[in-house]
Parts: sequence; C-alpha cells; structure tokens
Amino acid sequence: MGVLTTAMRTASILLLLLASASSVSFAEEPKKAPPPKFVMPPDVNGNKTVIALPENRRPIKVGVYSGPGAPQSSVDAVVRVMKPFTEATTVILSGEDVARQNLAAYDVLVFPGGSGSGQSKGIGEAGVKNVREFVGNGGGYVGICAGAYLACSNFSWGLGILNAGTVSSKWRRGQAILDLEMTEAGRPLLGDVPGVFKVRYNNGPILKPWTRTDLPAYTPLTLFRTEVAKNDTPVGVQVNTAAQAVSTFGKGRVFVSSPHPEGTPGLENLIPRGVFWAAGDKKESVLP
Repeated sequence: MGVLTTAMRTASILLLLLASASSVSFAEEPKKAPPPKFVMPPDVNGNKTVIALPENRRPIKVGVYSGPGAPQSSVDAVVRVMKPFTEATTVILSGEDVARQNLAAYDVLVFPGGSGSGQSKGIGEAGVKNVREFVGNGGGYVGICAGAYLACSNFSWGLGILNAGTVSSKWRRGQAILDLEMTEAGRPLLGDVPGVFKVRYNNGPILKPWTRTDLPAYTPLTLFRTEVAKNDTPVGVQVNTAAQAVSTFGKGRVFVSSPHPEGTPGLENLIPRGVFWAAGDKKESVLP
C-alpha cells in the first residue's frame, strides 16, 4: 500500500505541474520590423511623372556588371527596366568577364548601384583598362549611383572617363525622395517633363566639374532641386548640381545617374533612354 500511495502522490504532482504549465502563456519573439518603404509623394497637382519610351531604338547588346560592389537587387533593377525592350539583349557580366572578354561584342556596359570602389576592385586593373578601351573605341557606358562614382576622375580607383569629381569625400548623405528638374539639354534625351519630379536617391555622387584638360566638360540633363544631408555631410552643396549627365570619352558616350530612376515609379524608362543614347545610332559621339 505504501508503494501504491507514493506512486499515486507522484502522479498527482505531475498532473498538477502539467496543468500549471498549460496555463502559462509564453511571449512570442518580437518580429523584426520590415525595411522602410519609400512612398512616392505626388506633385502639387496630384500627378505622377511618366518618362516616355525611348525613341529610335536599334538592336543592341548590353552588358550589366554583376559582382563585388553590385548587390543583386541593383543588378535585377537594371535587368527589369531593360526587359520590355526586345531590341536590347542583356547579358550579365562578372568581374572576370569584364577583365578578360573582348568587350567590343557589346554596345553598352551598365554599372549599377552599390559601391564604386567595390566595383573597381571587382573588375581589377585589367577590367578598368578594358572598360576604358571599350568606351574610348566607341562603346557606351551607363553608370548608376556607384557606377557614376566609378566613372569619375577624382578617385585613384576610378575609370576616369568623366571630367567630374565629387564635392566631398563624405558620401553617406542618406536615402530620400528628392526633386529633379530637366535642363534644356536633357529634354531631347530623356523626354519633355515639365516642372519638378520625384526620384529615389541613395548616397549618389554630388558631381562637380573636374580639372581634366584632355576631356570635355559634362552636360547636365537634370538638376537636383532639393537635397538630403545626413551623417554630418555638407549642407547646401546638392541643390542645382547634375543628377544625370552625359559626356564623351574618345569615340564613346558616357551617361551617369546619381539617383535611382530605375527604382522610381514612372521613371523606369529613364535608364533605358540613357542606354539607347549611349549605344548611339552608329556609335557616333554626338551630344544631344
């Protein structure tokens, strides 16, 4: 009986413990907050800017760099905005491809957002030399944000195909939705967009004319009309500087964009317009 009583008591204690545990509510682990989403504000009239389709399209082959310094999301954004244009065959190029391939097989090279110095390391000295020769011989170059940094002439690691530098070494200006406005030179190339329009910006270069005597001055196509200056970056240096610009290098054409129209609703055609312009009709280096 003593053994049975002890067993019954043990069972009762276990039942009580189980009942108590079932009544305890355990707090769920806090969920990570989703990354912030930029909501594009409408203009004063409630309208959304739409960049028209590029005109005068010819069959072209476009190489898009994908490697160190170019996050997959940036590469995907370029591929996405080029996809509707059947005239453009898009090929993904690794750093090794850029360094070793005969780039003459392409009409345009696109270097997307990310890190300009990282992209330079990704293609190496051989890639830098190969890209410079490609553009100098008549190829087109399109640089977006990091790719625009890469084109500049004030960095030891840069391509030096654009007679531009940056106003400050402090580049972490932040993310924002900024106002742009077309220049007269920009309307034939990008489309006649009246007034200011909104664009996504993420630490892109603030360009200024550089001191090269062997290169022509760049031509601004759009201008920043507002700015962001976080992380102790200089204030008052972004407004009225070039957001998109074009120039030539040797026989080739160079198009750069500091902000990200490829990630801005309504502006998706801006980068394709730059790509087709950079390809040229017959790779002739003629500015609009």
